[in-house]
Amino acid sequence: MKYTKLGRSDLTVSRICMGCMGFGNAATGQHSWTVDEAQTREIIKHGLNLGINFYDTAIAYQNGTSEQYVGKALRDFAKREDFVIATKFTPRTQDEIDAGVSGQKHIENYLNQSLKNLGLDYVDLYIYHMWDYHTPMEEIMEGLHNAVKAGKARYIGISNCFAWQLAKANFYAREHGLTEFVSIQGHYNLIAREEEREMAPFCADQNIAMTPYSALAGGRLSKRPGETSKRLEQDSYAKFKYDATADADGRIISRVAELADKRGVSMTEISLAWLLTKVTSPVVGATKFSHAEGAAKAVNLELTQDETCYLEELYVPHALVGVMAQNGKQKAGNVV
Repeated sequence: MKYTKLGRSDLTVSRICMGCMGFGNAATGQHSWTVDEAQTREIIKHGLNLGINFYDTAIAYQNGTSEQYVGKALRDFAKREDFVIATKFTPRTQDEIDAGVSGQKHIENYLNQSLKNLGLDYVDLYIYHMWDYHTPMEEIMEGLHNAVKAGKARYIGISNCFAWQLAKANFYAREHGLTEFVSIQGHYNLIAREEEREMAPFCADQNIAMTPYSALAGGRLSKRPGETSKRLEQDSYAKFKYDATADADGRIISRVAELADKRGVSMTEISLAWLLTKVTSPVVGATKFSHAEGAAKAVNLELTQDETCYLEELYVPHALVGVMAQNGKQKAGNVV
């Protein structure tokens, strides 16, 4: 495994971040394809043995059970100083808005619950899961700064936002002596490259770490035509993100398979080797040992310039999907 600094922070993270959305009680929450606590523990233990020290979860994953499973496993298998844990909080609910719960109080409440779920005194990276259009940005930045001052979060990050939003928030924080975001977790992979337009150049200029999710496009970049998985069959949200561009994406995926055969490696290794040239530490979900192993191997695979061009040249612009599409509509005044 190789390691690097997370942006301007002093956190040393593995070049692969294990995404923990696939861990949690499948009977509760959004996803039916998650794995139970026993499997979670074995996969995390294996990840630690492979040198993966960076783990990403969220309070929204399976009603907090992902945090519970992940926290207990990390506590049991590693010393606190030997792993970096990130978790995320969602926007205020309508009930909170109606009750007058401020952005600062919302963050305090959610972080306290996440720490309880994880069984930890602090998180290394606390991530704003998606831009909250119904809460003033100033309240969010104050609330996150308070979390850092209280010692409950070492650094803060953001996910699912536009470059102008990240710039606005960090420049506001800088002007007012508040904590700035050190990382962005956006939707970025070989078949979803819209982050290259504005976010990637801005992060390079500001030394903000990119830790993208959906690094393998929900498994699409790791499987050949006809191959399937429980997640591919049941993850309706991923279908929503990728089905509309399946034909265009399929041509790129075929090239991934071709290069994998040529190099004698897995499609996972090819797809992640490409992404690792662009970002700090991609978030790679794991529900099997093989998922963690393939991700770890990708760190040591170097693509030639010709291979990189071969993978990139068929890409066509994609419409924003999922949370980002909803965010764009909200900014335009249509709340969805």
